[in-house]
Amino acid sequence: MGCLTCLCPVMTTKNLCNMRFSSYMIDPIMIDISSIVLFSNIRDSALLRSLNKTLELLAQQETPKIALRLARSWAKSSATIASFGVSAPSFYQALAFLTLTDDNQFTHAAETGAELPPLLFALAKTDLSRLGRIAAYDVAALGVQVAVRLRNAGFKQAAQDIEAEARTLNTAGVQQAHNSVFPAQGDWGERLPAFVEYLKANGAGQVGLYHAFRWDGTLTPVCKPDPVRLADLSGYEEQRSVVVANTLRFLEGRNANNLLLYGDRGTGKSATVKAICNEYAARGLRLLEIPKQSLSELSRILETLGSRAMRFIIFIDDLSFEAIDDFFTSLKMLLEGDIEARPANVVIYATSNRRHLVKERLTDRPTTAQAVSEIRAFDTMQEQFSLADRFGLTVVYTSPSQDEYLSIAEHIATQRGILLPETSAAERGAFRENALRWERWFNGRSPRTAVQYVDWLAGGAGFPWV
Repeated sequence: MGCLTCLCPVMTTKNLCNMRFSSYMIDPIMIDISSIVLFSNIRDSALLRSLNKTLELLAQQETPKIALRLARSWAKSSATIASFGVSAPSFYQALAFLTLTDDNQFTHAAETGAELPPLLFALAKTDLSRLGRIAAYDVAALGVQVAVRLRNAGFKQAAQDIEAEARTLNTAGVQQAHNSVFPAQGDWGERLPAFVEYLKANGAGQVGLYHAFRWDGTLTPVCKPDPVRLADLSGYEEQRSVVVANTLRFLEGRNANNLLLYGDRGTGKSATVKAICNEYAARGLRLLEIPKQSLSELSRILETLGSRAMRFIIFIDDLSFEAIDDFFTSLKMLLEGDIEARPANVVIYATSNRRHLVKERLTDRPTTAQAVSEIRAFDTMQEQFSLADRFGLTVVYTSPSQDEYLSIAEHIATQRGILLPETSAAERGAFRENALRWERWFNGRSPRTAVQYVDWLAGGAGFPWV
């Protein structure tokens, strides 16, 4: 009969397998890591892979080779925790962050508010309990064990370095709640109802963590989106009110239109869309900017977005076409309704400097002789005009008047603290005079020019013409 502890062929009282007992001890946390079902992304993350590897190496006999591998595994663990930065400065908080933002079958179902099958609910609860136990693991003590093994192998300096690192990873003093969902104490499995409510309100995975995305074959978060808000914008109040009203209808689940913001360059069309998405991100609004080249992937994009509970604005900036092509056709089919309906949680906002979106040439217009000889002579021209008409709303942004331009510049300068209530009339007069000179010298009269003028002032340097 073999040894029941390590399954070697023979067990003797003199020497239990001629091995140290620690060489085949399995840490219970390794069982928890291996048993994760729904949150497999976390199980396979660098954070838990490196922890599990360190534990596996500690279970092996002491040799210089094992010591080297232990040092490498510990370094990976430390580097992974450090990669989370100040948002998750400890192992506990890093694992809580990964759990809150995991993208899996359960988190998707919870995001939509659908009734969760009993099995899915039970699996999620046990997974959360496992993750909570793993998060509470004393990583500092683990570092001490690694240091002991290195010291026994003769690597005293390396052992001292790891002991010092382990002290900074001591979670005993920093195990505070990552947020109200997963407190430092208690069973995470019991927090499942609170987690479900969090997912309903914020979304699952990266959709819950970020509110702005780009499409590069998949949803790619924009970690530092343009922070512009509606209060930062001046002028064009009527135009923005239309965009805001349409967006609020969309967020409330009422019928909303696809929207085209058309007009002169630099008038704040793109800034309006970004500001609205920043304004209503807390209400579940998400922005997905796609390049024109991705219009051929619209079916895939809609399939990706349609399964989510959040509401998405597909944003196409500076939309225009040199000619009618496949990208033009794809967008037209989406706007007018293909065999596949646009999901109710998706609306399209586009900006353009061209009213009809397709570059028009005189050669595209048929002559009188062509019109007489060809029954469909104007079809190409009409096709070019047809795309813009398929947007439910068109909001026009024209260049501001001189007074509007100056008002915008003053609004921006007031926000920046350049113009103050105590600023004298003479100083305000100089500000306006230089603003007008700036637009004549450079990019013409527009909100963008006003921003560029105030940016120059904020730099504290003299003017180019001085």
